[in-house]
Amino acid sequence: MTTRIDARFAELAKQGRSAFVTFVMAGDPDPATSLDILKALPKAGADVIEIGMPFTDPMADGPSIQAAGLRALKGGMTLKKTLEMVRGFRKDDDATPLVLMGYYNPIYIYGVDKFLADAKSAGVDGLIIVDLPPEEDTELCLPAMKAGLNFIRLATPTTDDKRLPAVLANTSGFVYYVSITGITGAAAADTKAVGEAVARIKRHTRLPVCVGFGIRTPEAARAIARSANGAVVGTALVDALRGSLDAEGRATARTVTAVADLAAALAQGVWGAKQAAE
Repeated sequence: MTTRIDARFAELAKQGRSAFVTFVMAGDPDPATSLDILKALPKAGADVIEIGMPFTDPMADGPSIQAAGLRALKGGMTLKKTLEMVRGFRKDDDATPLVLMGYYNPIYIYGVDKFLADAKSAGVDGLIIVDLPPEEDTELCLPAMKAGLNFIRLATPTTDDKRLPAVLANTSGFVYYVSITGITGAAAADTKAVGEAVARIKRHTRLPVCVGFGIRTPEAARAIARSANGAVVGTALVDALRGSLDAEGRATARTVTAVADLAAALAQGVWGAKQAAE
């Protein structure tokens, strides 16, 4: 079974370029604006979109993404509404892969089987659940794969060769390499170290390897995309969104374009990586 994620990476491999993967928080700063941003991202050059599921205790996220989640929750965002947002996006776009990213607790409360059925019918392609290790695969990973969703895992600088096979065992879609130790949005990624890490992961898997955390500029995106199959940008886009809000934290006429314009500049960086390498 080929998912939209598999199809997109196969297509990019044919074109000889890396993927530009964006992250936005569902419902930030409000559900309607959030959907408009989502719809604007493919036009701006996003190849894959990760959608954050707002959660009250996001321990792996830095201050920017935590704040985005809180804005979304304050605006009344729920997991059910996140799936409705995916449905809304799918009305006009049946090709762009969508990955839900977040924590297990909201899914557990929703009910795993119900969540997987609803996510699949809404048009979700994959899941990244940051607090479920491979030892817990029976909880969600295996049922998700059975439901036809990719289950994407994180590998980090501390994931050694002994640990990698366990991390990769039931992974599909792509591997998400976290380029720095710590929370999202903290430091800048070290391109040389990332290149070596990607090469090491590729010795263990044929899946595409995408790199996230610490990519904020088109130049950084280009440098990462030279060695990886994709560059993931989240915090920089979330910061652009936050910078466009009014004093009360509400969306303004600039909000959607602020995110889309930065995404377009970053996409050019990623897409330029292939030319720069040649």
